[in-house]
Amino acid sequence: MPGTARAGSKRHPYRRRRGRFGRGRGQVNGTPVLGAIDVGTNACRLLIAVPEHDATRGQMLVPRVIDSFTANVRLGESLERTGTITVAALDRTVAALKECAKRLKKRRVTHIKAIATEACRKANNAHELVARAEKEAGIHLSIVTPEEEARLAAAGCVQLIGAEFDGALIFDIGGGSTELILVKRTAVNDSLRHDIVAWTSVPIGVVKLAERHGGRELRASSYPAMSAELLDMFAAMKSELEPETFDAKRFHLLGTSGTLTTLAGIKLGLKRYERSRIDGQWLNRDDIVKISDTIVSQDFKGRAAIPCIGTDRADLILPGCAILRAIMDNWPCRTLRVADRGLREGMLIALVRESQSSARSHARAAF
Repeated sequence: MPGTARAGSKRHPYRRRRGRFGRGRGQVNGTPVLGAIDVGTNACRLLIAVPEHDATRGQMLVPRVIDSFTANVRLGESLERTGTITVAALDRTVAALKECAKRLKKRRVTHIKAIATEACRKANNAHELVARAEKEAGIHLSIVTPEEEARLAAAGCVQLIGAEFDGALIFDIGGGSTELILVKRTAVNDSLRHDIVAWTSVPIGVVKLAERHGGRELRASSYPAMSAELLDMFAAMKSELEPETFDAKRFHLLGTSGTLTTLAGIKLGLKRYERSRIDGQWLNRDDIVKISDTIVSQDFKGRAAIPCIGTDRADLILPGCAILRAIMDNWPCRTLRVADRGLREGMLIALVRESQSSARSHARAAF
């Protein structure tokens, strides 16, 4: 069953622990260096950034990315069937974390958040990954709640809410779960504030859905069964996500996921992925439906031949399209904005604020 939380409900605070990386209080040339690691069901991702001065607010709030790394570790393979993370998936993920550790050291990172999401929430041997990450890579992993994951994803995306809208339904289609966050924008003292009205999460994502309906080389014929499985699930999410607040004419969809960025790349006719052209791109609902209908009619080889998909995503794009269509059917906005940002960017923003708080504390201690 989906879980929901309303504004003002009790939070599950993120507890950050320090290991070999981020232990010291030092900064590089007076500027903190921030590292965000997201170990998801499908991929391990790293962003390293430095905060820059935001002239409009008079403080450092804008993380500028200086390094990034992504490895498709498929941590959640066979998890739906066995309830455990395989040894091979553990090995792949630890190898990716070792690469992250090298980059953290090279960039002299001072503040880190490293989190794991749905696969580790569900796996009965998630503690093995946490232990190996610390022992072999020197990285502390924290397994976050669905609420914390939703909050961080929203924080990383709110800057893309369209100026002419009252808010957006932000969604993050992951490998093992899908989060939806309803955000409303209000004006307060000549500035804008983004408030999370409600959020909901369901433990279904592209990896989990793919494994239920055929595994690696999914056939196009599996798509109707995928869609049927999602009907009741997303209807329940809709009923819980403040339906009286959502107005399809005054809100828009804002999506962060590999599925959506892939569809945007296809719409733009890109031969290879270009983040600068994808992030912030507006898409028309009819265009999305047309592109996704073409994709789901193809078997594995046909999907793999489409630019921006390839063999790495030819299986996952099919369940991704099913989940995306379920979202668009339940929240029928005319337009949708694509975010090539989200969870890690939200983590970086949290680290910027943490570094500022730490700097103020040290300044007071100096007197």
